[in-house]
Parts: sequence; structure tokens; C-alpha cells
Amino acid sequence: MRLAAAILSALTLTTALPTQAQEAGDWIWRVGVHNVRPKSDNHELVNVDAAAQLTFNATYMLAPNWGVEVLAALPFESDINLNGGPRVAKSKYLPPTVSAQYHFNPNGTWRPYVGAGLNYTLFFDEKTRGALNGVKLELDPSWGLAAQVGLDVDIGSDWFVNADARWFDIDTDAKVNGADIGTVEVDPLAFGLSIGRRF
Repeated sequence: MRLAAAILSALTLTTALPTQAQEAGDWIWRVGVHNVRPKSDNHELVNVDAAAQLTFNATYMLAPNWGVEVLAALPFESDINLNGGPRVAKSKYLPPTVSAQYHFNPNGTWRPYVGAGLNYTLFFDEKTRGALNGVKLELDPSWGLAAQVGLDVDIGSDWFVNADARWFDIDTDAKVNGADIGTVEVDPLAFGLSIGRRF
């Protein structure tokens, strides 16, 4: 992807540029792309495919090492397949997440961090096809924990590139024509590349 290529190219500039201190009261903004990969064996009947989408996050630094992050995205869309079979549905979803972060090296050029928080996932615009054509599919909203590891790398005055990995506890109760068919355990990993700026 063009964004990934630009981010990787920018990494070559980091050694020649000054490092800006990270302080309480700073805002850290990032925009990038995340690929969400649900775990296998989501449900005894179906599984959920991976999806990629544009994401945004903002972190407010409470102290040089501690921050609070809000993650948002454009709607993801994943195909839903019968286990070992064809696609039978698809759904859009939004996964806003709030996390507390600890930054290990706030004044360095390379700034790793970890975070943990709470995720809310809203499923909508469910559509069916094939074996489920004409059937009404409903996926309930999900509340769950979230965790992350990430790395910011300076590329210029207040600008940086970011790579991160996230885990979400996403379990949705599924209904077909109003009948409960059980819980779909999505529980995805997400991998992202972003560009960001501190203010």
C-alpha cells in the first residue's frame, strides 16, 4: 500500500532529525490503516473474514509517560462464511476503544508503549446471500477488553510514524430471523501503520 511505503521510507530520515520532548498536556494524533484479523473458529457454523480500513486515534498525555487514547475508524466490513464453505453474509462494524497507555521512552526518538482499555463494537447493515439469502441476520453490539503494543518513531519536528498491534475481545450474539444461533467470538488481532503528529 502507498501509505505503508511512505511510512517505511520515512524511517530512513529519523537519525538526522531532532527529538522533541513529550510532556503532560500534549496531544498525539495518528491516522493510518489497520488490518483486523478475527480468530479462527469464531462459531460452530460460521467464520468471519479479515478486513482493512482507515483508522484515527488521539492520545492526551496526562504525564510524560501516561496517556489516554481514543481509537476510531471508518466502518469495517467483513464477509461471513459457512465453515469450510461459501460466503453467506456480510456486516459492517465500528470498534471505538478507549485505552490507558504507558510510554516507556517519552523523550526518545523511538517511543514504545503499551495500553489496555475498553472496546465497544457496533454491528450494522448486515446482509445475507447464498444459503442465507432472504434471511434476516442480526448481530448484537459487543463490550469487551482491549490491549495494544505500539511504537512511535520521530521523522521530524513533532511528526512521527507509528506501528502497532491490538487485540479486542469482541463477542456478538447472532440471530437469524429472530432465533438465537449463539455467540460469534470474533476476538480479532489488528495490525496498523500510521503517521502522526504531537501538539
